[in-house]
Amino acid sequence: MRPVLRRLHSPDVEDLRTFEPPDPAFAILVQLLVGPSDAPGEESFDLVVCSPEWLRAQGRPIIGRHHLIVPNFNYDDLLSLVENYLERSTGSDWKEVACKVGRLGRWEFEDYDETMA
Repeated sequence: MRPVLRRLHSPDVEDLRTFEPPDPAFAILVQLLVGPSDAPGEESFDLVVCSPEWLRAQGRPIIGRHHLIVPNFNYDDLLSLVENYLERSTGSDWKEVACKVGRLGRWEFEDYDETMA
């Protein structure tokens, strides 16, 4: 099974394609909407895209999980990185694939426990 990117979205900016950070110290949430290549549907994987300046401005250590550190924001570079990552995230079923994609962005079902539903 292979994942495909259905779209990139950010609740922090109106249009990711034309986004230009107003300050060198920036961080935005980017949601990767990804689904299986052979079926409909999509699930969300959350990724914070940030600059080294933003990290420095925090003034304290930051755990880097689900953070992508970029020297500047470039939509095409982000799209290429995500698509290349997804090409290498194959598996025998959707859960295996989603767990691999979840190493890049936090999977919306990462901590879901069916016994608690």
